[in-house]
Amino acid sequence: MLVVVWFASFHVALFSDANQSIYLQFGDLHAHSRLEWIAWHFVSPFDPNPYVYLALVPLAVAVLRGRPRSALAVVAIILGANVTTELLKHTLSEPRLPFMPAPSWPSGHSTAVMSLALASVLAAPTRLRPVAAALGASLAIAVGYSVMATGMHYPSDVVAGFLVAATWTLLAVACLLAAERWRPSPTPGAGPISMRAVLGAPGVVLLGALVLTAIVLLIRPHDVFSYARAHEAFIVGAAGIGALGLALSTGVVLSVRR
Repeated sequence: MLVVVWFASFHVALFSDANQSIYLQFGDLHAHSRLEWIAWHFVSPFDPNPYVYLALVPLAVAVLRGRPRSALAVVAIILGANVTTELLKHTLSEPRLPFMPAPSWPSGHSTAVMSLALASVLAAPTRLRPVAAALGASLAIAVGYSVMATGMHYPSDVVAGFLVAATWTLLAVACLLAAERWRPSPTPGAGPISMRAVLGAPGVVLLGALVLTAIVLLIRPHDVFSYARAHEAFIVGAAGIGALGLALSTGVVLSVRR
């Protein structure tokens, strides 16, 4: 999938044009200083220096829970995903717009936030994994939107960053399952997570987004429809990245729910 995203983004005119259209329409948010201020505050915690401290959180949770294999998985996901992204950036760099540095695919910030989110799912106690997935996906989506709104990355960069993190997470899960160590605690009530619980937390995030959209639509219907007609690429890109973020985090919970 990662190879397909790269090839379509750089070598298929239809997808390349859509990629740029979404990027430019997200860039229109520059006109709103408050939105730009919010976007930078989502991006900055995932710069290298502060990110080191954030990455220690799921590692500490796994260690304190007495899960050394989960702790190793957390390290493998966060380190492996971010190193992979840096290697891909400098191996597959392509010319972009004059004001954007060429080594921008995949997005390092998107890789960082999604690897942190998915590693946190593995580190969390069994019953809290759906909540961790929903919160992590929400944060990853917000950072993905922010790096586009600030002009740092194209949507394909964000998608690729998410996929790099997901690839390392699935490899870590496969290793845990192969070692036959990924089992619920034998304490009472610690059985598999129900499908309702797995889908419930992401469902709340999706419902919240729909309710917020409905409120804005009811308050200013004319403005919303006018904006949607003028920014169709923005709507499609935002919906696609949001759906991908929720799908990846939910998929990891499903893969380890037993």
